[in-house]
Amino acid sequence: MREPAVVVQPENRGTTLAVLYALFRIAQSTPNDLVAFLPSDHFISNDQVFMAHVNQAFEGCRQRTDLVTLLGIPADSAELGYGWIEPGGPVAGCHLVDFRRVRHFWEKPTVAQAEEFQAQGWFWNSFVMVGCAFTMLELIKQAVPSVYEAFAPVRPALGTLGETEAIERLYCGLPSVDCRQWISPARCSRPCLPT
Repeated sequence: MREPAVVVQPENRGTTLAVLYALFRIAQSTPNDLVAFLPSDHFISNDQVFMAHVNQAFEGCRQRTDLVTLLGIPADSAELGYGWIEPGGPVAGCHLVDFRRVRHFWEKPTVAQAEEFQAQGWFWNSFVMVGCAFTMLELIKQAVPSVYEAFAPVRPALGTLGETEAIERLYCGLPSVDCRQWISPARCSRPCLPT
């Protein structure tokens, strides 16, 4: 079992940099490990049900290591401030019935759109993601290669005494990058969705 580690960003530069930094740390020693990213600002009313879905996502990613699983939340209202997920068909090679491809992401819909999305049984985007560290790194590399490559000079310092200084220098010159830039049907060829 690996020793626990805490990775702290020197400043907030968006979720992509936080995820990328953590993934590079994990990939140093175990690039095939499955990882979960859980937003810190969500209220979960039933931890057991939530963790059952997270565990199901892990199982799906064990079956298909090329997947990044994104959890969708059944919508109980026509929420305008959330991102929505339009589910697609079943995921080939994944034997879990609740897994669906993501057909489309919809951000900040109009009232009419949100009502239609809810009526069709679409999901709120939780941004809870599970996948193989290597797979997530590849998605980020394809979607935002300049940000991925920006980490090249500091990767040898990760896990060493020089890490903090190297990361602080790197973060000074990086733009803020949100996960929406790489978690999308166009960027994720095989995302799936447990409901």
